[in-house]
Amino acid sequence: MNASNTNAMNFPRPAITDLDIPGEGSADAGWSVRRGKVRNVYDLGDQLLLVATDRISAFDVVLNPGIPDKGVILSQMSRFWFEKLEAAKPNHVISMKVADLKEPFAGLSESLRGRVTLSQKADPLPVECVVRGYLAGSGWVDYQQGKPVSGVKLPDGLKESDRLPEPIFTPSTKATSGHDLPVSFDEVINTIGKEAAEEVRDRSLSLYQEAWEHAQSCGIILADTKFEFGWHDGKLLLIDEILTPDSSRFWPADEYEPGRTQHAYDKQFVRDYLNGLDWDKTPPPPTLPDEIVLKTRDRYLEAYRLLVGHDLNFDALE
Repeated sequence: MNASNTNAMNFPRPAITDLDIPGEGSADAGWSVRRGKVRNVYDLGDQLLLVATDRISAFDVVLNPGIPDKGVILSQMSRFWFEKLEAAKPNHVISMKVADLKEPFAGLSESLRGRVTLSQKADPLPVECVVRGYLAGSGWVDYQQGKPVSGVKLPDGLKESDRLPEPIFTPSTKATSGHDLPVSFDEVINTIGKEAAEEVRDRSLSLYQEAWEHAQSCGIILADTKFEFGWHDGKLLLIDEILTPDSSRFWPADEYEPGRTQHAYDKQFVRDYLNGLDWDKTPPPPTLPDEIVLKTRDRYLEAYRLLVGHDLNFDALE
């Protein structure tokens, strides 16, 4: 296990930024691993094991140190949504309990507890299914330049962070490196076919609406989010994580004010800090100070508490 040395702020445990699994790289292991910006994905054959580490990225660069417990928070928030939302079914989740893991992963149960998703392997669609209910981020950038947002023409006169007349489906490419690029719905149809395109559009909009209503009842605005889907046995499964601060914009409803960038329960706090530095957004990144790490962790935990309805109980993690 690789861990950051962020201990000055008395975190309950060091950040887990990677895992050393016995047998990795061996031809006889029976599994392989792919490391993303946050997750390690272990290919077990007909199943995948997703492990959410405490890595954090900004501007497509993985930062140091990690954010203690971030992977646990993301996994447990996804678990909440997978279990709560009717539109989240069918999905790829087989189990999120370390007790269901086999060796060599079972031997690292304490490191993995609360941060694993044992999932059905699916063939991912080559598109990100983005839903926007408010005008922010890249959508606001395109709008300011007079461009449609993923092919959707929006009304004139909107301000930054304005609520849209209705949620819109604004898909993008799924880049293995660099930035995803917006595509129109017609381009999605050309890529995956009309029936599949309509299914993921309609499910994405239903997921957003269900989640938006719940978040609103908790004093949070779900501004936008993204979903991923994959084929398994002729069915489209909802895959990857869902509705976390890493894939969604969550805004405090009592601070919402159109016409400006909103305070958010996500890593925008880190981006704002980095934007204030003399850094060209290429590796190596500057080291995050303890104060930024602590405040980011607190922001993620607050989002969990408000959306789920209670504090995250680390002693009860499975």
